[in-house]
Amino acid sequence: MLRHAPKLECSEDVLNQLVVLSKSRTEEVRKVERARIILACLQGKENQQVAREVGAAIPTVSKWRRRFAERGWEGLRDGPRSGKPPTYGPALRDARMALQMSQYYEEARELARLITEWSLGLKNGSHFLVVCSGGGPGIMEAANRGASEAGGVTIGFNIKLPMEQSPNPYITPELNFMFRYFFMRKLWFAQPSRAVIVFPGGFGTMDEMWEFLTLIQTHKMGHRCTLLLYGSKYWKKVLNFDWLAEAGTVSREEMKLIRFVNTPQEAFGVVKEKLTRLLHLPGSPRYPFI
Repeated sequence: MLRHAPKLECSEDVLNQLVVLSKSRTEEVRKVERARIILACLQGKENQQVAREVGAAIPTVSKWRRRFAERGWEGLRDGPRSGKPPTYGPALRDARMALQMSQYYEEARELARLITEWSLGLKNGSHFLVVCSGGGPGIMEAANRGASEAGGVTIGFNIKLPMEQSPNPYITPELNFMFRYFFMRKLWFAQPSRAVIVFPGGFGTMDEMWEFLTLIQTHKMGHRCTLLLYGSKYWKKVLNFDWLAEAGTVSREEMKLIRFVNTPQEAFGVVKEKLTRLLHLPGSPRYPFI
């Protein structure tokens, strides 16, 4: 794709990342690749010449993706009018955070793959234990993608929102549902669920997390359900769970409902152990699942 581009001083690694950016299927992947490009180009060469060099390669990318890539440099081009050296603080911080948060996409994908392969290995049918997500992009896409890549069916519970949220392409078509109301969507999340794994997210993620915790706390689920918070560093920084117990608003016993996990293997190990005991499943080989 970069065959006819002019000679550049950017490294081959940076150019390869531009190619990946141009071929990406989803907004989530493009966002991560943009962050990688910004970090790669700023490392050791914090000046506007870098932006111009990479910009020379951008015309080789398709038109609409070129606009996306160009927008990625807007935050790096401050300072020329004043004659002062450009400052890269905000853009660099955003790029680093986007790259740091991108790890959860691949880890959710891996975890969904592990769970699906284990479920299929139980020989109870492809619909016995199925990975379900909110059906949108980001972590939701990663969960559906991992399950699909493992050869399983996977559910998406999408919802109509003021901003556009299209179903991701990895949901099994006949299991792609669209909801109008959050309460009905949460009902269908809760009623058949046997394990809930909450990855880092925003208001919507927290809304569902607190709803599940309350249902489990008050025994309103109608069945036992395991709840895991993935990424202890993120969750403990966002929420002070210990203070809830210190303030007496939640008992120490109820705090045991919250369990943190930090790797796909750790999360899968907990889910497998809990579900094997809860559903009276036969033991399965240790390798290659744990």
